[in-house]
Amino acid sequence: MASADLKRVLGDLGLTDVKTYVASGNVTAGSAMTPAALKAAVEKALSEAFSYDAKVLVFAHDVLAGIVSGYPFRTDADHHRYAMLCDSADTATELAAVDTGDDEEVAAEGRTVYWRCPIGSTLATPFSKASGAKRYRERTTTRNLNTLEKML
Repeated sequence: MASADLKRVLGDLGLTDVKTYVASGNVTAGSAMTPAALKAAVEKALSEAFSYDAKVLVFAHDVLAGIVSGYPFRTDADHHRYAMLCDSADTATELAAVDTGDDEEVAAEGRTVYWRCPIGSTLATPFSKASGAKRYRERTTTRNLNTLEKML
């Protein structure tokens, strides 16, 4: 879907200051709704507007800021920094128990799985292959921390 269409649908829900990021479904917006109510409203609106079974994850701004600042691994030019946002802490805990390769690190905190992997190996690591399983597709979304930082 085009970012302009996404922004229109969300604006029609009453969300304010709707911004999209890198044409990948990343959105920030203001709302008086609780995260649970917002999730339900957005999923319904997107499903109706675009004729698919929409699934979204909603995080309050302060929670997202905490996710970014909570990255537990060292940062260097040879590794990507990711946060896998999950539907529940149980999903995050399950994913954090996956066997990883020697060059990657994984840790769960709340509904987030932090992941550090060598640049150029994102799709080939043991964690990537395990976390890409069908059962996780509607329960998670992975974002580079650089993207999340821009959203704040």
